[in-house]
Parts: sequence; C-alpha cells; structure tokens
Amino acid sequence: MAKHLDLEQQEQLDELKHFWKQYGDLITWTLIIVLGAFAAWNGYHYWQRSQAAQASVMYDEVERSVQSGDVAKIDRSLADMKERFGGTTYAQQAGLLAARAYYDKGNVDASRAALTWVAEKSSDESYQAIARLRLAGLLLEKKAYDEALQQASGTFPKAFTALAADRRGDIFVAQGKKAEAKVEYEKAYKELDERAEYRRLVEVKLNALGVDPAAKAKPSATAASTPEVKK
Repeated sequence: MAKHLDLEQQEQLDELKHFWKQYGDLITWTLIIVLGAFAAWNGYHYWQRSQAAQASVMYDEVERSVQSGDVAKIDRSLADMKERFGGTTYAQQAGLLAARAYYDKGNVDASRAALTWVAEKSSDESYQAIARLRLAGLLLEKKAYDEALQQASGTFPKAFTALAADRRGDIFVAQGKKAEAKVEYEKAYKELDERAEYRRLVEVKLNALGVDPAAKAKPSATAASTPEVKK
C-alpha cells in the first residue's frame, strides 16, 4: 500500500515537473507583468498626488503675487508654474488669475499671452472656454474683430454656448453688423435660463437693436395653451 502511494505521488510530482517545464516561464512572466503593472499604477497615482500637492503650493505663490500687485513677481511665479506643473489644473487657474491681474495693471499684452496659453494648453474644457471668451473680449477692446470672432466661434461646452453667442453678438455690434448680432443675441437669450440675471442683460441688448424677445415668445406660448376648437 505504501509503495502504491509512493508511486502515485511520484507520478503526480513528475506531472507537476512536466507542467512547470512547459508553462513555468509563461506563468513567471505573466506574474512579473501583472505585479509590475500594479506597482506602476500605484506609483503613477502617488506621483499624481505629489504633483497636485506641489502645484497647489505654487498656485498659492501666484495668488500672493497677484494680491501684492508685484508684476515682476507674478511673471516669475507664473513662469515657474508653467514650467514645472503646466499640465495641472492649478497652472490653468494660475494663468487665468494672472491674466486678470495683468489686465487690471494695464498690461494687455501680458494678459493676452496668459489667456492664449490657457486656451491652447488647457486639458480642461471649462478653463479653455473661459480663457477663449476672455481673450475674445480683450481682442474686441483692441478692435481685432476677426481674431475676437475666431476665439468666440467653434465648439464650446454646453454651459458656455450662450455666453459664446452673446460675445459673438457684441463683436458683430462693434462691426456694425446688426442683423448678425440679433441672430447671436437671440441664440444666447433662448439658451439662458429664464431665471438667470444675465438673460436680462441679453434682453436689453436685443431691445437696443429693436427686438423684444419676450414679446416674440408670448404668441407661441399663447397658442400652445389655447385648446383647438373643432368646427
């Protein structure tokens, strides 16, 4: 009986050796790849957290520079931010913050450069949209109408489409293109929530062009609420 068990165990051992000889390398490399991928995943997320923490500290430095009003210091801190953490949302926030500070200081060229950087480099659609709309407004002030229109055109996230239409309307008004301006303002008016204060501003712009959007909306609303009378 003991010999029978020994022979059975030996057969199992031989089978295991044969199996490992045939598939051992594949199993080993598979484990190395899986464990390596897991370690890389953990390392990447640790790196991301570390980058975010460092970027947050540097953003605070940009914010302090803006509060102090020291343009040279804003230049340095923003340049460092872009160089070291340009791919983070903190850098994009810093770019928008610095652009506003430059504009308030009368440095339009620096403001434009900061906004252009955010518009071109941002991976966040919302920050990109904000930068483009602000850039369009700045270009409008400089009477660079074609460039302004280019920034305010194209694809925008849904939350910004009404604002983009309103900005295009402003550009057309500045160019004396009243018909085109009406079209854009009406787009903005329809897309904005009825309770939004900004909608009232767009309504004022339309009124100035001889359009009463509220009156235009009433007939359709009345027709919708009136029951059909059968003859």
